[in-house]
Amino acid sequence: MMTENVDAVEQTGDSKQARELSVRLAVPEMDCPSCAQKVGKALQRVDGITDTTLQPTTGTATVTYNSDRVTEADVVAAIEGAGYDVVGDESDSREESTGGVEIAPPSEIWTSSRAIKTWIGAGFLVFGLLFEFVLTGQNIEAATVLDYPLTLADGLFLVAIAVSGYPVVRGGYYSAKNLSLDIDFLMGTAIIAATGIGYFVEAATLAVLFSIAELLEDYAMDRARNSLRELMELSPDEATVRRNGDEVTVAAEDVDVGETVIVRPGEKIPLDGSVVEGESAVDESSITGESVPIDKSSGDEVFAGSINAEGYLEVEVTSTAGDSTLSKIIEMVQGAQEKKTEKEQFVDRFSGYYTPIVVVLAILTAAVPPLAFGWPWQTWFIRGLTLLVIACPCAFVISTPVSVVSGITSAAKNGVLIKGGNHLEAMGEIDAIAMDKTGTLTKGELTVTDVIPFGDYSEPDVLRYGAGLEQRSEHPIAEAILTHTEDSEGTDLPPVSNFESLTGKGIQATIDGETYYAGKPALFEELGFDLPQARSVTDGGVVPEEVTENSSPEEAEKEYADHVLAGLEEEGRTVVLIGTETELLGGIAIADEVRPISQRAVERLHELGIGHVVMLTGDNEGTAQAIAEQVGVDEYHAELLPDQKVEAIDELSDEYGDVAMVGDGVNDAPALATATVGIAMGAAGTDTALETADIALMGDDLSKLPYLYELSDKAGNVIQQNIWTSLGAKALLAIGVPLGYVSVAVAVVVGDMGMSLGVTGNAMRLSRMVPDTLRGGDSSK
Repeated sequence: MMTENVDAVEQTGDSKQARELSVRLAVPEMDCPSCAQKVGKALQRVDGITDTTLQPTTGTATVTYNSDRVTEADVVAAIEGAGYDVVGDESDSREESTGGVEIAPPSEIWTSSRAIKTWIGAGFLVFGLLFEFVLTGQNIEAATVLDYPLTLADGLFLVAIAVSGYPVVRGGYYSAKNLSLDIDFLMGTAIIAATGIGYFVEAATLAVLFSIAELLEDYAMDRARNSLRELMELSPDEATVRRNGDEVTVAAEDVDVGETVIVRPGEKIPLDGSVVEGESAVDESSITGESVPIDKSSGDEVFAGSINAEGYLEVEVTSTAGDSTLSKIIEMVQGAQEKKTEKEQFVDRFSGYYTPIVVVLAILTAAVPPLAFGWPWQTWFIRGLTLLVIACPCAFVISTPVSVVSGITSAAKNGVLIKGGNHLEAMGEIDAIAMDKTGTLTKGELTVTDVIPFGDYSEPDVLRYGAGLEQRSEHPIAEAILTHTEDSEGTDLPPVSNFESLTGKGIQATIDGETYYAGKPALFEELGFDLPQARSVTDGGVVPEEVTENSSPEEAEKEYADHVLAGLEEEGRTVVLIGTETELLGGIAIADEVRPISQRAVERLHELGIGHVVMLTGDNEGTAQAIAEQVGVDEYHAELLPDQKVEAIDELSDEYGDVAMVGDGVNDAPALATATVGIAMGAAGTDTALETADIALMGDDLSKLPYLYELSDKAGNVIQQNIWTSLGAKALLAIGVPLGYVSVAVAVVVGDMGMSLGVTGNAMRLSRMVPDTLRGGDSSK
């Protein structure tokens, strides 16, 4: 379980080359921050190691070292010198690569060497207790050591201490060696001290119960790592490639860009690419979280890890295995663990004071009452021993990272990429959400909805001249008009010349020797047409008789045109007028269809407690108002340039507090960067969106936004529950120890084992959350 990245670095003034190697090793037993701290200290003492990244949640250690001064064997030896085994070490046969993300392999926890020793020790402990407290008549004296009589029960307890306590004491030795005041050191010290003064029952109980607690914690962490393993297993290992006319199966990482891979029904698509032959429905839930398969045909983009549901596909590869969208998702999810939340930073600071203080209290508890008041040594020594058990902040320290990992991996499996625990926390504290209109609340796909001829002109006339003008434009509106014209029979486009784009207004060109224009109503007002600034809509689409009965035919026609255009604009459609300097031919209405889920998503955000949802758009006032009313946002701002969107975000922050901005990740980049949390829509396959946004919705499903907020909000609650529950339990136990209410067994079972399992189990609730669209209801289980 190891990958190695190699960089050659030439030494200045020296002919030989020194190479920096980066090796990632699996260290499954390194499952808490204190474990990582111990490993880190051991690695720091090795001269030649330049950088280390330790991730307890994945059980991996990434170490960069100078190969002229250190070997990989030295790195492994340093980690093992801290008391942790390195598994999957293949250094003798390794190949240099730039391979992907690794995670510690699943552990055989209940049949491991540590588990076997624990079960054996537990057996001897049970028999010892049986002879000590039940079969007292059979608890005969078995031996004498230094004039101290040892009973049969004592012998059983000593065997339990030796077998189950050895791994604990060994860990404590390495902790002392690395100057780490952690749970292994505290427990090892307690076991040795209790044994040394003849408290065999307490020492054996502590050794066995703590070993069981460690096994249960390992099991809980292994479960937490499973969500990461499931994410990694989505990536196919092999691909069927057409080479020299033959189909060959090779490792996915050996396929180059431009090669063609064959994907049959039921198979995973091995790499990102573009379909060149075949049609099929593809399940992209692993990437976008979309539960419904998407139809794919020639020219469509597909992603590694998605499943070809039914048809035969040939895909031209567009990115290597290490650069695929899925690979980036996995890498970012792993890297997200390094960005600590504010609560996690608080926990780290607090635990640095907590443990030394409680250790001092334990020593004082054991020594002061007997020395100052003559109270019994045995009673107060055991109480001091119990406080040592409570001194370890294990459950407290893991409460936040295990919650963050659970939340981030759950989101990734549902098509939401959160690029750090800090962003997960921040999203749960959002007070307002701003959304771009095009491509977010709407589909971002413009279509022609109406063609309105004026005067003696017909719809084909309007389309002919409109499409003729637009055929040289690259604007999305032009694409919509041309697509509509292609679908209309009998429309031949006229030749154009002298084409010119009128920035922000429209276009002009010469057709049949005359200059024609296509653009916003404002363009024709500049040309001298009297288009009213304020219009009202009436029913029926026809100007009422009372308006036109005293008008000339020309005036009535103008009033009719104004009326129809006003109605279309107030319905949220963008109108492009076609005409010359002296005559209007007609208008073409363009609409960007609102996503069906948009209204429900806004409603759900309100239900979840988001007090203010705002729409920001560069579109005109009429269209913005119509869309805003349709989707139910609280406020909208229209005709905004990118810098004005930034100003709007600043104003919202001043008024409401923390603000999230949802956009496309490219055009809205300044606003995304300004907001407390920047969220990119439809980021799958878009490098810019993946890199610039704090959070990326991989698909175009806006229902993921309420899910994201609910997940983040619940993650914040879970983290607080874990922190304060573990702290509260420790405090109550610490208070109860001097009063005689808490035994060593209770301290281990409740304060250590119980709380560690409790916070892990509570955190795993986040992994069961799914978006509304996957269940049609509330996303919390």
